Amino acid sequence: METTVAEKTSAQTRKSAGNKRGIRKVAVLGSGIMGSRIACHFANIGLEVLLLDIVPRELSEVEKAKGMTMESKAVRNRIVTESFQNAVKASPAALYHPRFASRVTLGNFDDNLKDIAGYDWVIEVVVERLDIKKSLFEKVDALRKKGSLITSNTSGIPIHLMAEGCSEDFRRHFCGTHFFNPPRYLKLLEIIPTPETDPEVVDFLMHYGDRYLGKTTVLCKDTPAFIANRVGVYSLMRTLQIVEEMGLTVEEVDKLTGPVAGRPKSGTFRLSDVVGLDTTIHVSNNLYQNLTTDEQKEGFNLPVMVRKMQENKWLGDKTGQGFYKKTTGVNGQKEILALDLKTFEYRPQQKSKFDTLEATKSIDNVRDRFKVLLAGRDRAGEFYRKTFYDIFQYVSHRIPEISDELYRIDEAVKAGFAWEVGPFETWNILGVADTVKKMEAAGLKPAPWVYQMLANGSDHFYKVENSRRMYYDIQSQAYQPIPGTEEFVILSNLRGTRVVWENKGATLFDIGDGVLNLEFHTKMNTLGAEVIEGINKGINLAEKAFAGLVIANEGENFSAGANLAMLFMFAVEQEYDEIDMMIRQFQNTMMRVRYSAVPVVVAPHGLTLGGGCEMTLHADRVQANAESYIGLVEVGVGVIPGGGGCKEMALRLSDAFEAGDVELNRLQNIFMNIATAKVSTSAHEAFDLKYLRRGDRITLSRTRLIADAKESVLELANAGYTQPKQRNDIKVQGKTGIALFRSGIYGMQLGKYISEHDAKIADKLAHVISGGDLSYPQTVSEQYLLDLEREAFLSLTGERKTLERIQSLLTGGKPLRN
Repeated sequence: METTVAEKTSAQTRKSAGNKRGIRKVAVLGSGIMGSRIACHFANIGLEVLLLDIVPRELSEVEKAKGMTMESKAVRNRIVTESFQNAVKASPAALYHPRFASRVTLGNFDDNLKDIAGYDWVIEVVVERLDIKKSLFEKVDALRKKGSLITSNTSGIPIHLMAEGCSEDFRRHFCGTHFFNPPRYLKLLEIIPTPETDPEVVDFLMHYGDRYLGKTTVLCKDTPAFIANRVGVYSLMRTLQIVEEMGLTVEEVDKLTGPVAGRPKSGTFRLSDVVGLDTTIHVSNNLYQNLTTDEQKEGFNLPVMVRKMQENKWLGDKTGQGFYKKTTGVNGQKEILALDLKTFEYRPQQKSKFDTLEATKSIDNVRDRFKVLLAGRDRAGEFYRKTFYDIFQYVSHRIPEISDELYRIDEAVKAGFAWEVGPFETWNILGVADTVKKMEAAGLKPAPWVYQMLANGSDHFYKVENSRRMYYDIQSQAYQPIPGTEEFVILSNLRGTRVVWENKGATLFDIGDGVLNLEFHTKMNTLGAEVIEGINKGINLAEKAFAGLVIANEGENFSAGANLAMLFMFAVEQEYDEIDMMIRQFQNTMMRVRYSAVPVVVAPHGLTLGGGCEMTLHADRVQANAESYIGLVEVGVGVIPGGGGCKEMALRLSDAFEAGDVELNRLQNIFMNIATAKVSTSAHEAFDLKYLRRGDRITLSRTRLIADAKESVLELANAGYTQPKQRNDIKVQGKTGIALFRSGIYGMQLGKYISEHDAKIADKLAHVISGGDLSYPQTVSEQYLLDLEREAFLSLTGERKTLERIQSLLTGGKPLRN
């Protein structure tokens, strides 16, 4: 089975904390939306979790009908059970794998709070009321074991107030640990100590959250809303105020504040509907009431539009309508209407277009877009200047109030609000001094320390020295390394000094200790000629002078698959010899990954589809990020996997056969995974789908992924890695398997569940993974299967329906010309 964080957590944690502390068992107090999902994430890393909530006050009608009493265990645990089941069923999934739910034990405060005596960490996630939290902590203090961690997930109550009146040991081991919802996916974990918190506890939580929970841990001061919500909610409320001033529409703002600006694809208003406007109002009102020294306090004052929506109870998805509203039109089709912010009536959505955005279409890297966005002379440019300069001013004045170091503000906003680039990073890209002049012209002067920094001759917030990223430290007035990053391998920091070779689509880095890293940086990291060249170059160089090769990148996704544009061009021109050469070259390169003289470790993350999956399948070891969505999806464009994917799945199936197995049943599972383009929802599920195998490993932290992959290369090399030999012992079913699949395909087509073209693709797939027209089950070689795979792929590229599917992906659905 997979090697998980769970199997190593306690031992490694003890070692990293000087043999003082290990975490095996965690108790979560409060099973609401956050509590249940936090419990799920602790279960994700293999810990034993206790989830508790209150006992219901009375029986439900269903319980009465069943003759239950208030003493029935099911009744007493009803609230926690329902909350946890909701979390388990939620989409997107809170758990990496459904079986991990068994790691969570459910109970209630009256019967089971005493059980926390055996737990290493108790985290409170009850209602946001100080009196209730203090009452619960009083009981916890009497029951917990000495030295156990006690933390609160509060998002707004001052941390130091909650521990008042508790024992000294409690106070020394108490602090805030603020997760963001949903805990599995949003990477921020704010650590908020009190003046009495033991520094060892703070250091431990900072390391544990990063290494074992996969979080960006940010040390915060105990100030209102800490860092991320303080800055993020201010940015949101000021955006809404500026929208009112400028008269922009909902659709215009969501287009301006989406991926083009490095923000989540939902944009401002759609995200608000998903989160719930009431949540934003609650946080904003609390800040407006509690901030006494914030010069921009009015930025948290609710705009007129928000007040109206609050009055109308238009709070977003939870009330059925917010800035958007789902309806059913006269023709029965579902339609999403947008709110007209002037009339406050819902209307059909309108397309928005800005010259400034048009000018950025050819710019793939968001960091390269900022100067274009803020230089725009239309209303988009005006909007960007107003909002960006405003947030620059705001964060500059929050130092040292909410943080002494500027990098913490960037890290918190990026991890908590899914911004690709933090405010200080954005300002740095635009040019600090030049931007200050423009901010002054707009009446938005930054804090005095910015002027002092520039006067000292320091004109960047960040810079890279000796392959390490440095930040400007305001207290020392000098550049310092960002703490905690010395263990990471960050390719962007190596670009100026450690490049060994590069072409337009790929770069080889020397990442130290005799290990190379191949990064590809094509659009969506698709695999074309440049990447194939890079893989072969990397292996060749590694075999001559290095211990091994990592294939990893820092893009949003590992790879969306093969570059279809070249395939489409050859197919339209009926250049089948060229397509055959392309497939052979890709297959040979994947086999080179498998059969090189040095270890090759592939480190996928995010989308790892098609050719990206095939590359993963051929690695000596996979070091996968937990959030890896891996799959062979080629049938979606009318072909089958052609880079060794079918071959490799047949090989893995053959290796898995055991005496007494119903081999055809196992073959059918593999067939269905490919035929339905099944994609894993996590790296853990990828083991079930055979995309990952025994010996492959999972890393929770994206920032540690390449460093962990490098360690895997060194481990394999130091263990005496020897070049493997190609296989010729792969058992296939031949005509027996093909007959099984053809009967099913015929039935599906007869029932009109699949088209004639779908049936043709499925038949080709069945032919390949069954080993072709062999008269009985027997063993074959890898090359035999690769040849079958290539022939099937090639034949499907001549199908008009395949060309139409590929063109639809490339051109957005425009019809294929004759």
